[in-house]
Order: sequence, then C-alpha cells, then structure tokens
Amino acid sequence: MSKDLKKIDINEIKSPELLKDLSIKELELLCASIREEIIDKTSINGGHVASNLGVVELTVALHSVFDFKKDKLLLDVGHQCYAHKILTGRSLQNLRKKDGISGFEKRHESVYDCFEAGHSSTSLSAAYGMAVVRDQEKANYDVVAVIGDGAITSGLAFEGLNNIGRGDSKVIIIFNDNEMSISKSTGGIARFLQRIRTSVSYNKKKKAYQRFMCKTRFGFWLFNISARIKNRFKKMFLPSNIFDAMGCAYIGPIDGHNIKELQKALRQAKKSSKSVVIHTLTVKGKGYKYAEEDKKGTWHGVPPFNKETGEFIKNKEYPSWSKEIASLVYDFMSKHQDTILINPAMIEGSELGTLFHDFKSRCYDVGICESHAFSMASGIALNSYHPIISIYSTFMQRAFDEIQQDLARMDLNCTILVDRSGLIGADGETHQGIFDESMLYTIPNVTISMPSNKMEAKILLEESYLNHGVFAIRYPRDYLKNEGSVVNFKYGEWFMVNNAKSDDVIVTFGPIIADVKELFPNVDIVNAIYQKPILKENVEKLLKYKRIIIYNPYATKEGFVNNFVEMLTLYYYRGEIVILAVKEDFIKAGTQAEQMQECGVSLDHLKAKLNSDKGVE
Repeated sequence: MSKDLKKIDINEIKSPELLKDLSIKELELLCASIREEIIDKTSINGGHVASNLGVVELTVALHSVFDFKKDKLLLDVGHQCYAHKILTGRSLQNLRKKDGISGFEKRHESVYDCFEAGHSSTSLSAAYGMAVVRDQEKANYDVVAVIGDGAITSGLAFEGLNNIGRGDSKVIIIFNDNEMSISKSTGGIARFLQRIRTSVSYNKKKKAYQRFMCKTRFGFWLFNISARIKNRFKKMFLPSNIFDAMGCAYIGPIDGHNIKELQKALRQAKKSSKSVVIHTLTVKGKGYKYAEEDKKGTWHGVPPFNKETGEFIKNKEYPSWSKEIASLVYDFMSKHQDTILINPAMIEGSELGTLFHDFKSRCYDVGICESHAFSMASGIALNSYHPIISIYSTFMQRAFDEIQQDLARMDLNCTILVDRSGLIGADGETHQGIFDESMLYTIPNVTISMPSNKMEAKILLEESYLNHGVFAIRYPRDYLKNEGSVVNFKYGEWFMVNNAKSDDVIVTFGPIIADVKELFPNVDIVNAIYQKPILKENVEKLLKYKRIIIYNPYATKEGFVNNFVEMLTLYYYRGEIVILAVKEDFIKAGTQAEQMQECGVSLDHLKAKLNSDKGVE
C-alpha cells in the first residue's frame, strides 16, 4: 500500500465525519476493512451477512455525501445497517447480544439512527412523513430511504411510492437492486435527459417557461406542442419505468460498488427539486465467497459460522422445529393432493426448500406480501383446495385484516404454520413471536394450538385438514428434542401428561412440557395443547385442585391465559390461580434463556411459584 494512503482503524472510528477527507482509493480500502469486520463479528455472533456485505460501498458513499446528524437516513428493513453502525462509532463486538448493539437501527443507540424498521417496506411512508414535517417547518435537510428489491415488492412500499411521486415533499430513494429487475437505460441522450430531469435550474426554467407561455391562448397551444415533442423524444431515447410513471426522477441503474459513481448520483439527487429514485445494482454477499455464491438466501440471516469454511455452527444433536414441521408438511402434501403451500419470502428460514423443489406446482413464494398471502389463501379455500400458510409469527401480524375478513369471516378452512412463536432471541423486539396468540384469539372461527413434540404436531396437522376453519399450529425457534409417542386426543381436548395426584396442577403446553415434567415429577401437569377453543369439560376437570398454575412462556397473558381465567371464574373456581406469562412489552435482544428470565417465565420462576404460599396473582 502506498505510504500516501490513509488506512483507517475500524475500532477508532467515532463518526462518519472522517469520510469527508478521504480519497476514493482510501474509501475503497475502508470498505475492505468494514467487510472483514462484518464477516469476523457475524461469524462469532451470527446475524445478517449477505445483505450487509452488499451495501458497504453504498453506505460509505451515503455518509461521505450527506450529514446524517442533520439529514435523515432510513434503512429498510434495517438488516443492512452494520456498515452504518461501524461508521457511526459503534462496535459489532456484542452484536445481537443482551445490552449489546442491535442488528437493526435503534434510535436509543445513536443520533444517526432516526428510524426503526419493525418489518419491511415501511421506509418510504415514514420518509415521506418526515419530509412533510420538514417542509411544514421550512427546514433544510434531506430525507434518504434505502429500500431493497425484496422490500419494494410489498404493497405498502407501492403505497408510499405513489404518495411520494405525486406529493410536493422531496424524498431521495435508493433502490438497492441485487438482481437487475428494471431495464437499463443506455446511451448519451439517456444520460443527458437524466441530468436535466434532476437539475434544479432545469425544473425552475421549465416552470417559468410554462407560466410565460400559458398567458395567451397561442402560447398555451405552443407550450403543449413543445411538451409533446419533448415527451416523444423522451420516450424514444429513455425507456420509462415504474418510478418515472409514479412521478419520481430516476437515476440509474448504476454500479452500487463504485463509490465515485455513487457519490456523483447522490450529489445529483441532492440538487433535484423533486423526489428521486437512484437505482443501484449490488451483489448480495459481496466480498465473501460463500455468501456471494448463494442463490437460495441461505446467507441472509445465519447462526455463528466458521469464516474459513463457511460451515454453520449449529446444534448437531437435534433438528430445528422448522425442519421437522417441514418434513411433516411434506408427508401431508403427499397424502393430500388438494393442498397448496404459500410462504412469504421465508423459504430458507422455515426450511421449505425440499417442498418447493418437489411440489413446484403446489408451492408459492409470494415475496414480502403477507396480506396478499392470506387473501390468496381465501381464493384457494373458496375453490375447494386446502391452503397451508407457513409464516413467521412476527410477520403474520401484518395480515390481521385478511385473516379476519377473508378467511375467518367466511369460515374457510386453512392451516397456518406459525413459525418462530414465542421469545425469539437475538433479533430482539421487532421479531418477537409473543403477540400472535392474543391477536388470533380475538377472531371467531379460529383454532389455536401448540404441540410439545413431533407426534403431537403430526396429529394437529392432520386435524387441521378437517373442517375447523382457520387452524393455527404454533412452534418456537428452537431445536426439537422430543419425538413423542402415540397419544389419542380429540379436537379441543386437553390431556394429563403427569398424574401425581397432587393438590396443585400446572396447565401448560408446547415443548417446555418435557422440562416441566422432568423438573416437577410430583405435580399434576395438563397439556393444554389447544389454546382455543377452551372446552368446558377441560375446565370442569380442574375445579378439584386447590391451586392452578397457568404457565405460558410463549405469549402474553392477553390470549389464552386471560380467557382461561375467565372460564375458571364462570365455573366458580374457588382455589388459587397463579399466572406466569410473558410480560406485555417489547422484549430486547438476548438469548431465549435471558429473555425468559427477564419476562419472569423461566423454569426457576415456575419453581418459585410452586414453592410459594401466595394467593391469586
């Protein structure tokens, strides 16, 4: 390396101000260091690898052109923020750990984080809201939203784009395209028109010309003729795209790994008097062989890995719940030829690759379009096929209306596989799966269930094929340690898994049952495998106990727990009721064990409650 080039120590970066004084070559060297740091720290902590490696140059270019202490930067979905965090003085040492740096933008972490993306496709709407207030206050700063090609397929993104295109408040949109999905504009005239469309002086002169010409009837006629001629040439030499059509100026596509080209486009966008879309072409996983060559999305979000070999460090003793549920669905779809599987962009996460390969004609990835997935399912159900929707708990919340109106209201049959139910771990508050139970509880014609082992999951899956309306099967982000044995239970029925003839009874469900049974062999334990409906015969069998401990470490009390307590009250239960459920809060990142401890639903908390002589809580 030339002695004239300045090499930046990643650990000494306090703010992005230092970028303003670096040459292009020095910025490129910094990008290489940032990549090394991302690979190194994610190999230890896990996280979003490919998406972050793909936007390193883009992030550096953004911070070198804008001042995001004053300007606003919104990252959609937020899982591409690692370079942004490094440049704003935050270490990835404790990435995604309790009290460490989050894997997403967090306003409490830094003045440079003005936005927190809960889920995808929200950035454009939020950016427009910020721009509206800026203009109301006659302030002077730029609002920049970075949105990827996956997030932009969502209907919400198009709603925001439509509003931005026809509104007066300027937003700069970076369309981060890691697969070239919009036709490329080429040639000198295309570049010329591109420059003048985003030029402040051009837009001012255009408006002045229009006002002057439209003062007379002849001038108005001449203006219309000239406008038509200009538009004809524009169409001939610069093919329009959806951004043009929606009223935004368009720059691109440009190389998203060329800092000089990126800076030029960003400065051009700053000068524009109207909203601009900069279309950047990037390589997801850039600079790390295993992530760069991945075509399935395996390297999107990963556990810790060996950075030399690319091998993931997983629990080799047990398979994941996602993988085992997928294997059951495979058998289920083989048996029932009138089933169709729908998944919103989480094929790898839910381990559905084999299903999508072997049942190509009956598996649909609808992209990040959760609402569409459930409305599509209603159409399938109305035509006498059985839809199966595999979806993460936290993403299902976006489809509340469609579940209620398009499925449950018409009492249509549908199986919902609710992956990542319960406390989620390192992804933190935006991804917790603790609210879906209470959400579904408010909707009629919905069944909610949670198996404790693979055998129970198989029975529930077969039951969901029958005429029970919307049938949700919840399972956690965890390893399946218990295959289970054959057990007979009817729809809605609870059953005893430990009959110790005790005065106390623990009512619980899900995989935690195995641990509860081992830890408390002298206490009666009931598997409330169906959280909804709660049948009266289930309640009546429990009225004899002096104390009922309701243990739900997978959701807040607003769903099953509160409804069960209400049923006990209606049946004049006079004993003690003890409740352990996840607290109603947005639970921050940590291990699942740490989160259970924080929420008061660990096995130690259960033990303390059982040993307590306190009354109703």
